[in-house]
Amino acid sequence: MSKYIKLIIFILILGLVSAAILYMDSSVDNMNKLMPEISKGIVNGDKDYNDAVELVNNKNYANSMNKAISAGNNYNNSLNKLHILKNNFTSDVNQVHKDYINNAILELELKLKAVDKLKESIESFKVNANYTGSQYGFEANDYMNQSMKYKDVMDSLVSKNPKLFKQNFII
Repeated sequence: MSKYIKLIIFILILGLVSAAILYMDSSVDNMNKLMPEISKGIVNGDKDYNDAVELVNNKNYANSMNKAISAGNNYNNSLNKLHILKNNFTSDVNQVHKDYINNAILELELKLKAVDKLKESIESFKVNANYTGSQYGFEANDYMNQSMKYKDVMDSLVSKNPKLFKQNFII
């Protein structure tokens, strides 16, 4: 092979490697891209959940159930995206980011349990099983309170490691 052909092959391989590097996203880049969507889903889920609680307190059970379902859908969408991120971690993800994602997953799992209990509460109130409805409501509230512990851990991770988190990364 002539030196000219070797040079062309080298340049082509170098070009392909460079192109691959440019088109490859790191896990951190993927996290930064998805976190605004995940955060929006959680915020919307929280709003729908709170609206559902207010509506059930006003005995508007049909609209309350719709809001509870919407809260669950928002939480599930965010949880699914978090699982995608977690399943695609690469070596560029540090332990702080892993802890943050894991805590966000745990927070959402508890919020989904709260939504399920809220739905059971609504169904109970609809048939005038007020004691049972209240019990489910207390359980829903307890799950939401437990979820706040994970949110506090996430906030602590951000405050202790501000350089690791872009503004759009934070939930």
